[in-house]
Amino acid sequence: MSRKCDYDTVDAAIRKRVEECMNNLTKFQINRPAHEVFEAFVDPAKIGNFWFSSSSARWEEGKNFTLIYDIYNAEVGITVHEIEVNKRIFFQWAGEENTVTITLKESNEATTIIEVNEEGFQEDDPALVQKMVDNKEGWVYVLCCLKGFLEHEIHTLREGLVR
Repeated sequence: MSRKCDYDTVDAAIRKRVEECMNNLTKFQINRPAHEVFEAFVDPAKIGNFWFSSSSARWEEGKNFTLIYDIYNAEVGITVHEIEVNKRIFFQWAGEENTVTITLKESNEATTIIEVNEEGFQEDDPALVQKMVDNKEGWVYVLCCLKGFLEHEIHTLREGLVR
């Protein structure tokens, strides 16, 4: 028997679990309209220009996707819980409690403020500081690469990170 998922209930349950957890907020100004910034994330042909090498499909609400990072021979899964076209993407990393909300606020028709808020960090985690620093570093790097791609058509920045 097939059961239909009630996304409002799922969203409420996830939000309840992460409300008590710490978050990491990263903001950037991208000099492009919100629809271009949105498409860079959800379009598998574009995401490889600034973040992961590829995505298994176009991001859609209620579906699971695999993000592939060729240079590190790595894959990660996500579940996209909500999409508000050109405004908001809410997803969860596979196998983790952390959720990510990407919010796009168009300040004018050519400029977008992007906010990436990752939630789910546990205050009592002994590795909390290092996890939050790594997370902030990662999102700043992704958004720098996104800015380079959208504003200057540079699509090789993501390959420059050395760990």
